[in-house]
Amino acid sequence: MSNGKVLACIDTSPILPAVCDYAAWARSRLQAPLMLLHVLEDVPALAENEHASSIGLGDREFLVRELAEVDEKRARLLREQGEFLLQTAAARMAGVAGLVERVQRHGGLVDTLNELSDDIRLLVIGRQGEGGSSLRPHVGSHLETVIRTLSRPILVVPGAFRVPGSVLLAYDAGPSTRKCVDMLISSPLLKGMPVHLLSVGAESSAARETLSAAEQRLRQAGFEVTSVLRSGDVEQTLLDYADTHNIDLLVMGAYGHSRIRQFFVGSTTTNMLAKTTRPLLLLR
Repeated sequence: MSNGKVLACIDTSPILPAVCDYAAWARSRLQAPLMLLHVLEDVPALAENEHASSIGLGDREFLVRELAEVDEKRARLLREQGEFLLQTAAARMAGVAGLVERVQRHGGLVDTLNELSDDIRLLVIGRQGEGGSSLRPHVGSHLETVIRTLSRPILVVPGAFRVPGSVLLAYDAGPSTRKCVDMLISSPLLKGMPVHLLSVGAESSAARETLSAAEQRLRQAGFEVTSVLRSGDVEQTLLDYADTHNIDLLVMGAYGHSRIRQFFVGSTTTNMLAKTTRPLLLLR
């Protein structure tokens, strides 16, 4: 997490203020350029409606012209709405030092993010999309695809902003969580915050040794560390620990080769993201 921009996905969802606030916070920690991105999804044109062919030729030509005008007006209004959203988000970040870049793109969100991926240092995105409600936990339709395809750190925002002051790292000694430790050490994003290392699994000397090794690396880098090994259901154990210790931010490897991997594939990805009330930093 050393190069590129903090990119915040902007849309009409109720989570927009929190996305802006977490992006501004991340930008201030990373001292990186900030981009606000709004993507206009491609919408089928009304003028191409197949049912128009069932009416008379003259009437059909008139209808197609009318629908084409409606399509043009709709596209213009969507562009204007996107510009307004970007202006609103930028105004909320008026106190952020440095330039806030505003970008509006046409196409699919996943494709657009993949095109921009080389310039992304951290992606900040809301858990709910435009049709979502922050009062009804669920995961936006594009989010899982974004997590699976984008090989960049992703900060998923589930609710109102709270300045992060503590971190819970789900540690399983797999490649992805070892990279999480590397990121904590090398990046200024979470520098200076107390870190809780939680490994979920059976008690063993090997498990203790790997957990202790990660703890020592973090301590040598200047972190205050609490390491814990617990048995039980991975998902629920992580959530319960975060609640008990009032953790502000969860950090996890998005994919791995261990028990935690099971909770980031298929429907369990949705379950974990939907249940947590804390921002979730996912690393590949």
